[in-house]
Amino acid sequence: MNYQFCAKSDPGRARDNNEDSVAFDEATLTAVLADGMGGYNAGEIASGMATAFIKSELSRWLIEAGDGAKAKEVRRAMEICVDNANRSIFNSANSNAHYAGMGTTLVVGVFREDRLVLGHIGDSRCYRMRAGTLEQITKDHSLLQEQMDAGLITPEQAATSSIKNLVTRALGVDESVLMDVNEYAVQVGDIYLMCSDGLSDMIDDAAIAKIVADDMTLEQKATRLIDSANENGGRDNISVLMVEVLEATEKRGLIARWLGK
Repeated sequence: MNYQFCAKSDPGRARDNNEDSVAFDEATLTAVLADGMGGYNAGEIASGMATAFIKSELSRWLIEAGDGAKAKEVRRAMEICVDNANRSIFNSANSNAHYAGMGTTLVVGVFREDRLVLGHIGDSRCYRMRAGTLEQITKDHSLLQEQMDAGLITPEQAATSSIKNLVTRALGVDESVLMDVNEYAVQVGDIYLMCSDGLSDMIDDAAIAKIVADDMTLEQKATRLIDSANENGGRDNISVLMVEVLEATEKRGLIARWLGK
């Protein structure tokens, strides 16, 4: 399989600075997205530290481990890198008054052949578009999600709730943090969309699905998603990191030879 990556980030229409951060490494098929929080520019510091540290350390491990690394080993390496990033952000927050209380959400994914190892903390999301159907494959760590799980509010009520942005987990806020990690089978034609809540709060899943399914390049889809969020208010920073799964070039070449092309 071949993987195509595209990342875009925009401050939105209501904020001057951008506290989101996105990073990917095509060599190791690693993708990281973070949405920072905190006073001054602390959120920007936290998210930037998270993406830079995790991309660097996880990519280094993947290169050293080689293609023989098993999914459970990738998962463990991801957990160690995230734990180290958490401690680094937490220590920075406690040693600099300007950074006190800073933290960040996180989505991190590693694609290995036909598998995805995906970790997340907070309410930044990962969606998967497969065969025309969009599915959210992460579950928000938020007070709102807990209320829905408990049956206290409906998804329709949640859409207009005033507590949308209250997360129950964040990287760097405490000495340790629990990351949800899951493994998924990957298929040719899949499109994976990581995003900050600046996207998912501004446009609903049906609108996201329509754009992701459109016949456009990955970059055009990413741009259209951000434009749509801004058109609907752009009340927060908006970041998207998209990964499209393509058929291996070697296989296409073989089929072409069979067809005499």
